Amino acid sequence: MVAVPTTDKSIDDAVHRHVETILASYLAERRAELPALARTFAQAVDHLSDFALQGGKRLRPTFAWWGWRAAGGDQDGPAARAVLRAVSALELIQACALVHDDIMDDSELRRGHPTVHVRFTQKHRAGSWLGEPERFGTAAAILLGDLALAWADDMFESAPLTGPMREAARAPWQAMRAEMFAGQYLDVLAQAEGDESEERALGVARLKTAAYTVERPLHLGVALAGAGEDVVAAVRTFGTDIGVAFQLRDDLLGVYGEPEVTGKPAGDDLREGKRTLLVALGLTYADRDGHRAGAQRLRAALGDPDLSEDTIALVRELLVEVGAVAELERRIERLTATAMSALDAAGLAEPGVTRLADLAVAATRRDR
Repeated sequence: MVAVPTTDKSIDDAVHRHVETILASYLAERRAELPALARTFAQAVDHLSDFALQGGKRLRPTFAWWGWRAAGGDQDGPAARAVLRAVSALELIQACALVHDDIMDDSELRRGHPTVHVRFTQKHRAGSWLGEPERFGTAAAILLGDLALAWADDMFESAPLTGPMREAARAPWQAMRAEMFAGQYLDVLAQAEGDESEERALGVARLKTAAYTVERPLHLGVALAGAGEDVVAAVRTFGTDIGVAFQLRDDLLGVYGEPEVTGKPAGDDLREGKRTLLVALGLTYADRDGHRAGAQRLRAALGDPDLSEDTIALVRELLVEVGAVAELERRIERLTATAMSALDAAGLAEPGVTRLADLAVAATRRDR
């Protein structure tokens, strides 16, 4: 393995390349293992591989890697190579989450491409097969999402970690998977119940996004390096706050982001009925400040699959007018500030501390 450089932007580009190389190799190996009778399934697996490799920020393994380095882990050598393989498995956890999330949200685009269930729906239609195209597409995507989760575990287990490293990594790895599914359930439950509370919105952000995007990958990285309880607690605080801020930025992009940049249609979160903190604040402020018609319009927009661009524009204006957007920006700033304080207090090593701080800023000020 080529050593990861230690200067400027090339650092995270190099981590990105290492992760993609390891992931592509692993997926190719697993595809080749499929028996001849399963060659049609192997073709389906190609869709999963394409999905996992066609873009993505690789935030999770990057946070885990710099957690490892900040807690004293080597830049190169057998242990570093083992850690890079282990944390690359986080991308398959991410693939599982996104494939299933797109089914539950009935999303048509992800990263500017048709979602996995849409691809298989199109495949069914093109072949004039029997049954319902949408049902086949959903079934195929569920199976591939499940496969991504199974292969994530296999990939993590196959990393040549030492016994103590593997034991230290077990708790964050197991917690991360359970928290991810708990957050997803809370998300669909909030939509089903019409829960408009800030508490529920923040709970979803904490479990569905923060835990498996930043907090647990960081926990995993420092645990692999042998960090003590105080360091683990500090980086988990940092990771939670940055992870929630990351989701709040995502909430803004879901309403105000440009489709050609985000890779998703504008206003999709509204069409999907997402009870985000932005929505919760908008409803609270609109009801409080006498914008009854605006609050009614926002409630009517949530979950409407046929939401027009004109209505989306009106909702955007309302959220700005009542101060929900400004408040969300303030909360992102406060969360980033408390996260940086926790990072400063963690007693971690350079260049890891600087890289984690840079990643935090990039995650909370992004446009996609």
